[in-house]
Amino acid sequence: MKVLKFGGTSVGSVGSIKTLLDILKAEDKPQSRPVVVLSAMGGVTNLLIAMAEGAANGKEFTAELAELEKRHFDVVKALLEVQNQNPAFTRLKIHFNQLEELLQGVLTLRELTLKTRDQIVSFGERCSALMVSKIAAQHFEDVLFVDASELIKTDSAFGNAKVNSELTNMLINTFYQQHKNQLLIVTGFIAGNDAGQITTLGRGGSDYTAAIFGAALNAEEIQIWTDVNGMMTADPRMVQKAFPLEELSYTEAMELSYFGAKVIYPPTMIPAFLKKIPIVIKNTFEPAFAGTVIRHDCKSSTLPIKGISSINNISILNLQGSGMVGKSGFSGRLFSLLAREQINIILITQSSSEHSITFAVQPQDVGKAKQVIEQEFELELLANKLEPLVIESNQAILAIVGENMKQTPGMSGKLFHALGRNGVNVRAIAQGSSEYNISVIISATDLSKALNAVHDAFFIELTKTLHAFCLGTGNIGKTLFAQLNAHKDYLQKNNGIQVKVVGISNTRKMVFNSDGLSLDNWQDELQESTHEADLPGFITKMKELNLPNCVFIDNTASPKPVDFYEEAFKANVSVVTCNKIGNSASLAQYQNFRDTARRHGVDFFYETNVGAGLPIIRTLKDLMSSGDRIQRIEAILSGTISFIFNHFKGDVNFHDVVKEAQEKGYTEPDPRDDLSGKDFTRKILILARDAGHEMEEADVSIESVLPKACLEAKTVDDFYAALKAEDAYFTDLKKRAESERKVLRYIGKLENGKASITLQMVDENHPFYMLSGSDNIISFTTDRYRERPLVVKGPGAGAEVTAAGVFADLINVGAN
Repeated sequence: MKVLKFGGTSVGSVGSIKTLLDILKAEDKPQSRPVVVLSAMGGVTNLLIAMAEGAANGKEFTAELAELEKRHFDVVKALLEVQNQNPAFTRLKIHFNQLEELLQGVLTLRELTLKTRDQIVSFGERCSALMVSKIAAQHFEDVLFVDASELIKTDSAFGNAKVNSELTNMLINTFYQQHKNQLLIVTGFIAGNDAGQITTLGRGGSDYTAAIFGAALNAEEIQIWTDVNGMMTADPRMVQKAFPLEELSYTEAMELSYFGAKVIYPPTMIPAFLKKIPIVIKNTFEPAFAGTVIRHDCKSSTLPIKGISSINNISILNLQGSGMVGKSGFSGRLFSLLAREQINIILITQSSSEHSITFAVQPQDVGKAKQVIEQEFELELLANKLEPLVIESNQAILAIVGENMKQTPGMSGKLFHALGRNGVNVRAIAQGSSEYNISVIISATDLSKALNAVHDAFFIELTKTLHAFCLGTGNIGKTLFAQLNAHKDYLQKNNGIQVKVVGISNTRKMVFNSDGLSLDNWQDELQESTHEADLPGFITKMKELNLPNCVFIDNTASPKPVDFYEEAFKANVSVVTCNKIGNSASLAQYQNFRDTARRHGVDFFYETNVGAGLPIIRTLKDLMSSGDRIQRIEAILSGTISFIFNHFKGDVNFHDVVKEAQEKGYTEPDPRDDLSGKDFTRKILILARDAGHEMEEADVSIESVLPKACLEAKTVDDFYAALKAEDAYFTDLKKRAESERKVLRYIGKLENGKASITLQMVDENHPFYMLSGSDNIISFTTDRYRERPLVVKGPGAGAEVTAAGVFADLINVGAN
């Protein structure tokens, strides 16, 4: 025999009641008819409470009562045959008349006692169960409406009554033996005391009713039918990647439920737990889905944790002072006081020095808690043995739960790494000796970000999501979006990473979507956006969205975004950039960026600053971190100049080669940034700094490729005119090199703490002689690579390779 409980959404409409009947048809068997427990229609209990409280404050309730009556009558009209409607209308009308009399009494007296409140809210379950029993009678034989207040007996603690288990079990068993051949439709949530007065079972009361019946009758299982596919790994309203769990132990389910998982409530499980009866959470609207089974004999799981639970809004109180240290019974005195005042403590943590106690309560209990604590400890406060009570509102609790946590090293580390990397400050920590639960108190504004970050950290079989905010939609930006779009499936399958571009800005417009912008039509979305480009506003929006695992990507060559790198780091946002300006400005700024990123536990990746897509910076850092010592670095680090001199052959003139390089996207917007050696200077300076040399730009000795007239031209067009006028100069260089069977190469060198860049003619014996296209080449001579230097060679310019380098940096953020 099974007990089936249906929640408010399952009886909330004509359609859901039809589905409920279909489920009963599958479960109703002649030899073992189920017991069906029903909640009030969705939203009805809240409406009844609002009507009662409104009446106590003098507010008229007639319109709400009429709407409540109509809602039930509409279901009867839709689902009952005409000849069967009048008996249902009559019984329901009697209930609504009784309800009206109670509300009128509250309105007249302006008083709402807990006893009267219980009577009023009981009409939700009484009406829904009566209504569904009448409808079910058309589809099933021998349907019986059961008022649970006659069978479940409690004390007179109205609002949250305590069950007399022995008497209740006897009454349920006796009743069931007399009616076990009937389909019993039972009111959830309500009970009765010895005087026959209505009491209620508190939060989750209908679930509790089902568990009480199941335990009393030794049911095969208890089914809780709701509107979700079982217990989820996290709150699906905040964590889109949350998924239903196949099974949980009673302990895990209780821990998750206590800390906010509202699918089922802890008291519900106690009767089932004692009798080892499985509880199955199923979805009324997806009945074929297996749901979650809560049982005592769970099979072993590979998941490190079972779920992440949360309480969205709590307040914490902190009591501290020297008068607590070594004071026997202080904690007992404090918590006995709060218990006496019916103030529920959600979480407690105490420092090992006994100097402070922090505890969490519901916000509505804060005022009362403060008042009674100040009264109780008045003398200690006056004597300054206790400091004034500190109250912090707008807090939340996040708890990770699972039996696999027990004696598994690294659980706490993984939790706090995920929180710390995303800038989530932990106010208090609590962990039981059972090791089934680690709970932290954090700011409520950070809860969604924290839940997603922790979910990504623990459920590694899922895809980790990076949220990218991208500046720049030029060649590199466009190409990066195309690469991300083309490789998204590969990324998810092989790297376990999903990149959501949630913000894009160029110099004209900016657009945001926290669910991710479409990389198929991002240009249309950006063009249609009503938000004008505003760099400070872009950064502010990035911080306001407060998403986990954020990356700020700078695909510009502008100095303006660099001013916001530090702000991004301080907001616990990683930075990936191909913009060299940030790292090649002052040494103080270079060092500050690294220190700030390190302090806030985020990444600062800029591989493309030096060699586009070539792994130059990563190779240098790997050499140094492995203990090798750099003796000398020689490099051609300008793909632009490499391309130009590799194509400056035969009859072609220098002007045309430079123009071709710009048209292919190899040069900076102003080619002089490359040809003046300024871009190369930035690269060699970054390399020198990464190699441990404290250099400024002025410390780099540079020989310019260009004559003075070209450098001093006012505009890019003027530059090209000047370049054409200097054709004889460049032709002479080319002829001299060819006559000596050499090639022109622009080479940077770092040795003995000195950096230089010079235009050289090298012969075929030089390692840099054989270059083609826009190739870059770098040679590392180190203690380990002394006789044969380590050489990295490949394309050093172009949107494809540069975007690929940014892509690789982004994936490395995900790996961290």
